[in-house]
Amino acid sequence: MSQFVINLIFVGLSFALYFGIAIWARAGSTSEFYVAGGGVHPVVNGMATAADWMSAASFISMAGLIAAGGYGASTYLMGWTGGYVLLAMLLAPYLRKFGKFTVPDFIGDRFYSKTAAMIAVVCLITASTTYVIGQMTGAGVAFSRFLEVESSTGLVIAAIVVFFYAVLGGMKGITYTQVAQYVVLMIAYTIPAVFISLELTGNPIPGLGLFSNHVESGVPILTKLNQVVTDLGFSSYTADVPNKLNMVLFTLTLMIGTAGLPHVIIRFFTVPKVADARWTAGWTLVFISLLYFTAPAVGAMARLNLVDTIYPQGVENQPILNDDRPDWMKTWEETGLIKYNDLNNDGRIQLYSDSGLGAAQIALNTAQADGGDVAAATAAVETARIAHDAELDGRFADAGWAGNELDVNADILVLANPEIAQLPPWVIGLIAAGGLAAALSTAAGLLLAISSAISHDLIKGNLNPNITDAQELKYARITMGVAIVVATYLGMNPPGFAAQVVALAFGIAASSLFPVLMMGIFSKRINNLGAIAGMLTGLIVVLVYIFMFKGWFFISGTANFPDTEEYWLFGISPLSFGAVGALLNFIVAFAVSYATAPPPAHIQELVESVRSPRGAGGAVDH
Repeated sequence: MSQFVINLIFVGLSFALYFGIAIWARAGSTSEFYVAGGGVHPVVNGMATAADWMSAASFISMAGLIAAGGYGASTYLMGWTGGYVLLAMLLAPYLRKFGKFTVPDFIGDRFYSKTAAMIAVVCLITASTTYVIGQMTGAGVAFSRFLEVESSTGLVIAAIVVFFYAVLGGMKGITYTQVAQYVVLMIAYTIPAVFISLELTGNPIPGLGLFSNHVESGVPILTKLNQVVTDLGFSSYTADVPNKLNMVLFTLTLMIGTAGLPHVIIRFFTVPKVADARWTAGWTLVFISLLYFTAPAVGAMARLNLVDTIYPQGVENQPILNDDRPDWMKTWEETGLIKYNDLNNDGRIQLYSDSGLGAAQIALNTAQADGGDVAAATAAVETARIAHDAELDGRFADAGWAGNELDVNADILVLANPEIAQLPPWVIGLIAAGGLAAALSTAAGLLLAISSAISHDLIKGNLNPNITDAQELKYARITMGVAIVVATYLGMNPPGFAAQVVALAFGIAASSLFPVLMMGIFSKRINNLGAIAGMLTGLIVVLVYIFMFKGWFFISGTANFPDTEEYWLFGISPLSFGAVGALLNFIVAFAVSYATAPPPAHIQELVESVRSPRGAGGAVDH
């Protein structure tokens, strides 16, 4: 049986399961569509929230980033898990006590302003849409490889699947589908990791295998990895990060962004009681930790396996001939996510740190072929060549190497890992189903957040308050359908790797929604004007900063500056700027609030009641 048929079986069975659950759990009311009727058990909700959370960024891209960035990329782990602690302690129980359907609902009532609610809708849609780009990108990567179709075709297939079970079932269908998806993605993630850990270290627990000895060499696996990457000119895998400020701000951005993401927050409205909201957060952390404990090992072992594939006799010897490359490389080359350029015409694959020479040479070739700025490209090649020829006392230049010849998209490493390690075909099929489950589960939650913001907060809350429950449900489904189409289009033109795109969404949520939620719960003095000014400040500042480096509205070629540290403000990456935006949000909100009249007495009493742990009912449309 071919690998393609095995992949189809695993993916087809998982999709059949999701469709069956969607039909069984289809929503019949707005309460079921938005909050699954408010009766989900905390353990079930924790598992569904974990699946909602462990998106394509966690499953597909995070280990790839750790593989490429080593210790420095561990900020993703620290930020995403730390954010759940903030969410559990500072937001979830209080928002559940308030008992509304959505985040804009809370903001509109707490700050007694439809304008505040509408700005919250804009912030929510902006963050969620940016986030969903990463999920659709991840789905396209998985489909393009395992179903052997173009990435754009994979996106369309993913959109159709999400459309069916999300539009039909709403939160009720999504919740129980995500429980199944959690099981699928965790099995798919851990089984290959166990195989690979056993193969490289003899330890069946990947998280412990990362600190065990490498079977072949007898040295600790991290020592072995440090040795091979530094011999190829890369930074040490366990090296400290040079920019501590950026690391701290990035971790903080991910933490408060996590606590401010609307598609996660609305999950806490699906449980019966305030205590259940805390239990949901606790169980979610347990379920997430199973994957996050494994991810660093998967990343490190994938990096080592990739190097061993290119240098089977060791990095001190010649790399493999391109004609002898393994089948998995040939398959991934068809997707465009692995690219080989024989820059020195020796027929071998040089994978090493080349000081940018390879990329500069390719840019020069492109300029010569397409009529670009040849003079500038030539200057860039000469500058890179000087640095390249000095690397490791001229070792690469002496070997006749003319630049790095293998470009591997970081998003493929987890999906390709079983093939790189030569695991059985059924393991490859399993990880195909898991990667798709991760991308689709989070995409569904995000699309529901967008749908509820438009249908419930915008249409029913402001434009047409008198619509019936059935009409609102119809608008919600239509809105979700439109959101899926937009997300699919944006997924075809993403501004970065899945995890990088997701990080931008966290920055937007961190700068706009988290501060206003915190102030709404813990400060009776913040009024409507302060909340509005703070949200607008945080959102606009962060969006402008992101667009300046990533392209306006993520349109390729429209960036004002190169996305490199020398151009960043105080060395702060666009991915880290959410924490700065959040600080400005707080400052502006307090300044405006204390310069204007305090909130009415009944609003201050509302804040007091929200802090009380007792007396919460079901999520309702106040």
